[in-house]
Amino acid sequence: MTKAERVLALLEALQDRGSATGPELAARLETDVRTLRRDVVALRALGFPVEGARGRGGSYRLRPGYRVPPLMFTTGETVAVTLGLMAARRLGLEAESALDKVRRVLPDRVRLPVESLEGMLGFTDQVEAAPPDGEILLTLADAARRGRRVIARYRDYQGTETERTFSPYGVVSHHGRWYVPAFDDSRRQLRALRADRVVKAGIGGPGEPKPTPFDAVAFVSRTLARVPWAHEVEVVLHTDPASAARRFPPTLAELEPHPAGTRLTMRAESLDWAAQLLAGSGFAFDVQTPDELRPRLWALAERLRAA
Repeated sequence: MTKAERVLALLEALQDRGSATGPELAARLETDVRTLRRDVVALRALGFPVEGARGRGGSYRLRPGYRVPPLMFTTGETVAVTLGLMAARRLGLEAESALDKVRRVLPDRVRLPVESLEGMLGFTDQVEAAPPDGEILLTLADAARRGRRVIARYRDYQGTETERTFSPYGVVSHHGRWYVPAFDDSRRQLRALRADRVVKAGIGGPGEPKPTPFDAVAFVSRTLARVPWAHEVEVVLHTDPASAARRFPPTLAELEPHPAGTRLTMRAESLDWAAQLLAGSGFAFDVQTPDELRPRLWALAERLRAA
């Protein structure tokens, strides 16, 4: 740490503990007792009331009742605070001034990646905070902002780790899972990779240029709607696209105008689930495909009539 960072860390340590000996504080700050004494003198010169007691190594404390605002965050704390404030802003709360205050107290090495995270992070329809490791999240966002490649170790759904190289274009949160839309070098195509499966990440050389225009949230939503489940369902809803969109989010289905209303296309692992979803929408509809969906709807109607 630089002297300035060390002095701030000492101030944080004194606030965390009522009283601590010189050797205890030196061990926490990974320095020696002599350097610690000089840092205590520096704090006192800045006007902070650090009191000392004689003895082996001495002991130090802040004057009782004296408090200062938190001045330093770990990377994980910084990510947690930033994500919380961004989620609050999305919910319509007044979080912008709080974000400004957080930015002002961060050192450049943390502030710049955090600003990248703010610029590159998107949400789908819900706000849920269960992010991957803070360092990895900042690395992905920073690489996306700067147009750089990421060299990573990636863990698939079976737990197998492989080396991956990709050019990230943003970070998107959806229902507690985190995605990074990126150009995957190994497959030579755009993909929505799971950011929370990146085990280790480093920034490499210039990345693959981002398509223009490109909407990270829309791309991830479209990718999720096209997950190759067992059945492809297509129906025509007798309502306008705006009304349909309020019932069927883009992560679930793709919607487009149709002469009779709105064409809905989605994938489903269970046709019974699809039948319940469509019946619960409140819209009249015509089934286009698959034919196997019709008897599932009839059976659902019979169960509801009997109930």
